[in-house]
Formats: sequence, C-alpha cells, structure tokens
Amino acid sequence: MGFVVSKAVGGSVVRHRTQRRLRHVCSARLGVLPATGGLLVVRALPAAGTATSAELAVDVDRGLRRLGLGADRP
Repeated sequence: MGFVVSKAVGGSVVRHRTQRRLRHVCSARLGVLPATGGLLVVRALPAAGTATSAELAVDVDRGLRRLGLGADRP
C-alpha cells in the first residue's frame, strides 16, 4: 500500500498528519485486499488536509467499494 500526498494538501506537517491518518485507516482494512499480487495506491486530494479521520475512513471505504473490494463498514 502506498500513499501520494502532494503539496496541494498542505504544508509538511499537514501532509504527514494526513498520511498517518490514511495509513491508520487503511491498515484496518487490509483484510479486504487480495492476499497476493495486488498493490493499492491512495492519492490524497487537497480536501484531505482538513478532513477528520472519520471522513477519511468514509472516503477510503467508498473507494474500496468502487473497486469491488466490499469494505463492509458502517
């Protein structure tokens, strides 16, 4: 799993905080990813810099569902 968090998200502190939040959110969802042969790259859009962890989780779940990986979370 990789993350792309550009300067458009914010300054260094904001980018690193956003990446840490995304890493935490995604680590809880590793079970829905294929066991082998798959790579996942998460690209943070500028709005991710001001999003809460809960909002990031909703967006990650939405993206996984669009990929057909069925993250069944409330």
